[in-house]
Amino acid sequence: MTGRNQSTISEFLLLGLPIQPEHHNLFYALFLTMYLTTVLGNLIIIVLIRLDSHLHTPMYLFLSNLSFSDLCFSSVTIPKLLQTMQSQIPTIPYAGCLTQMYFFLFFGDLESFLLVAMAYDRYVAICFPLHYPTIMSPQLCLSLVVLSWVLTMFHAMLHTLLMARLCFCAENMIPHFFCDMSALLKLSCSDTHVNELVIFITAGLILFIPFVLIVVSYGHIVSSILKVPSVQGIRKAFSTCGSHLSVVSLFYGTIIGLYLSANNSTMKDTVMALRYTVVTPMLNPFIYSLRNRDIKEAIGRILKKIPFNL
Repeated sequence: MTGRNQSTISEFLLLGLPIQPEHHNLFYALFLTMYLTTVLGNLIIIVLIRLDSHLHTPMYLFLSNLSFSDLCFSSVTIPKLLQTMQSQIPTIPYAGCLTQMYFFLFFGDLESFLLVAMAYDRYVAICFPLHYPTIMSPQLCLSLVVLSWVLTMFHAMLHTLLMARLCFCAENMIPHFFCDMSALLKLSCSDTHVNELVIFITAGLILFIPFVLIVVSYGHIVSSILKVPSVQGIRKAFSTCGSHLSVVSLFYGTIIGLYLSANNSTMKDTVMALRYTVVTPMLNPFIYSLRNRDIKEAIGRILKKIPFNL
């Protein structure tokens, strides 16, 4: 196939969600509310960490990056979904589709790496508390953050460039609410074996290896706690790791559910995609604010500084 054949498709048609017309306004209001909640919640976490000096620690450096990633990840798809729901002809340009796919992969993968960095931070804090300031130095923390951004940038760029080489000759309807990579591969009239092979290989590197590292970190944490079992130690470990463990369970639980439904209907794939693009980024700020004493204390300190004139 030549580049000329590829140019026959200049835009794609996003079919969106299978919602009955009479329910459109209801779901539009629901998704808009959830998106605004996501933006507000993650912005509060970012600003709170920036303003409160007590939160200038490695854990909250990673958390601020995670909140920024969640905010951007949701913003990649939800505004376009809202626009699609209000549009008579919900199209997206070819270049815009590839751009959306790039940032979707970028911010989705970034969360996986940041969760690993946070798990390592908790491992050091509990297993080596006396050496924590030395091990988790500002240089190491910054290196972990930069490495996460660089790796995800190259991974997203790899898939985007491989997608750009494919040809789309006739069919341009995407049965999804965003430019999903698997949906685009099904529309291509080119040989997609290279793309599928790269997806298979990189999925292990980007998802499986980080998951294993997180499990190993928590294995060492549990082992360390069991060596000196005490109610106070268990309570401290739970308060230290509870929020992170909840976010990890939500993130990887959604991914596992997505893979289990991969061979089922398109509607189930779309529902699972809604969960990790809308629900997960919205819940993360609540998990870290409601189950984290440091965040709640920081909110109290910030509120005390605000003059309330009655």
